Amino acid sequence: MSTQPSTDLETFPNPHPARDYTIRIRMPEFTCLCPKTGQPDFAVLDLEYVPDQLCVELKALKLYIWSFRDQGAFHEDVTNQILDRLVEVCQPRFMRLTAEFNVRGGIYTTVVAEHRDPAWQAAPKVELP
Repeated sequence: MSTQPSTDLETFPNPHPARDYTIRIRMPEFTCLCPKTGQPDFAVLDLEYVPDQLCVELKALKLYIWSFRDQGAFHEDVTNQILDRLVEVCQPRFMRLTAEFNVRGGIYTTVVAEHRDPAWQAAPKVELP
């Protein structure tokens, strides 16, 4: 079992690449450092994606998220950095990362970043009775 953070992200082949389906991953223990004060920032990360050929491996994702613990980063920047890296390794049809940062000085911050493959068209939403 690894006891160290890692910037390596691993993937595995999508077991159902012919179907659009959504993978949702909640990461409630994200931490990074405020680049101005050095104090810790805490956030809940919600990742949603429609995979194409690859899926992200969860243990590698956990270690990757852990790698930000001692890094100074603005909320907007770190959210986009994480999304960009995940898109780079997974090449999903669609991916959204929502980062809900805990209160700091009476202010909550939520950052939502998205990626959409230009060749992908989402199926219309189905409303059930």
